[in-house]
Amino acid sequence: MELKRTLVRAAVSRPGVLLATSPGATRQRLAVEAELARRGWACVGGPAEADLFVILGDREGEDEDEGEGGEGDWVAALWQGIPAPKARVWVTDPGRVADALDSGLADLVRGEHGNDHAPDAPDAHHEHHEHHEHHEHHEHQQNGDHPTPPSDHGGHDMHGGHHGHAGHDMGLVEGLPMADRADDRDGLRLDVLHVPLGPVLADWPAGLILRLTLQGDLVQEATVEPVTTPPSPHPPFWDEPWLRAASGEHISRGDAARRLCAAHLDSLGRFFAVAGWDDMAARTRHVRDRALAGAAAAELTSLVRPLIRRAQRSRTLRWLTTGLGTLPAEQARQRGVTGPALVADGDAYNRMLVWLDAVDRSAADCDVTEALDPAEVVGPRGRLDTPVPPSRALLDSLPRLLEGTEFACARIIVASLDPDLDELTHVQAPGTVHSHG
Repeated sequence: MELKRTLVRAAVSRPGVLLATSPGATRQRLAVEAELARRGWACVGGPAEADLFVILGDREGEDEDEGEGGEGDWVAALWQGIPAPKARVWVTDPGRVADALDSGLADLVRGEHGNDHAPDAPDAHHEHHEHHEHHEHHEHQQNGDHPTPPSDHGGHDMHGGHHGHAGHDMGLVEGLPMADRADDRDGLRLDVLHVPLGPVLADWPAGLILRLTLQGDLVQEATVEPVTTPPSPHPPFWDEPWLRAASGEHISRGDAARRLCAAHLDSLGRFFAVAGWDDMAARTRHVRDRALAGAAAAELTSLVRPLIRRAQRSRTLRWLTTGLGTLPAEQARQRGVTGPALVADGDAYNRMLVWLDAVDRSAADCDVTEALDPAEVVGPRGRLDTPVPPSRALLDSLPRLLEGTEFACARIIVASLDPDLDELTHVQAPGTVHSHG
């Protein structure tokens, strides 16, 4: 028995961690990701690879039936899909992440929850959970300077096998039946497949379910379906400085610049990861963590500029992302888009360049002490003084950007917009930010 325990301890000294983040739990996610990086524990793409299940967000409704797509459903189904030995922890306090992970590791070593099965999820909700990613972390990048290019057609397998852009599994539902047949653009009769993505995938907006109708390799139709989440009185983490300033609090321009810098680095880390550039994603997230930890402007500038140069000089990244999800400025305005996606006036690559430019400028301003203008209500994803949250406009733009594109490109398009579903859960107090300046 003691030998068995020793072997288990050795096997789980660096457990595979599956993160399940609820909308509104950005602060917890950032704290967990920083601690995992410090420990050298890897995040995995799906339940089959996981040892430790880390759930981020409030525990309200944990054991309740919240209806189709509700948080209780997908958490229970993910837990069921993790093979024993396994353990799970729920992180609600960003300040106690280390304690939570230590507790989970101890449970894993003891086999505390190895046979602890959550209640069965209703069959009607099964499709939300069986398709989670199984990332293959490639080590074939050219000296870490470029993302791994995709296969000729994104590795599309109509039987639920490997799917992906730049070597990533896109997460089809196993055994999902073909719905019917229809004519494609070449007049051929091709199978039509309905594919849900989300709500829990690595490098994916928390709480987003995207339902795609595929014909061959092409997305014929896309529907956005956010997970149902109770309204929150707390401001979205990334928008917090501007909303607090608008409500009359004294917020320095430096604090706002620091949050903006970290927000765009967070988006860039997701973008690089989905494009297959894992080394660059890890470095970008390290700088994000330094920004959130209060690093001085001089340090941040010295850290971000090499990253910016690497991204701008990567011909492979340009080749992978140019032409994907083109959103002209005029169409963006019509759809209510007000942030970087409007400024970019172009495709996924253009949106990345806008993020890089904003990171460079905001890193240099992190030490500015003068007060933020309360009328300057523009967060990382757009204006916060309009009736529609900026991420709502981004989500509304997604279907048209995805329709007609190759399935292997869908995740890059989503990552290039990076909608923040925290904005959809926030309920503003009466009389706060409304008017458009």
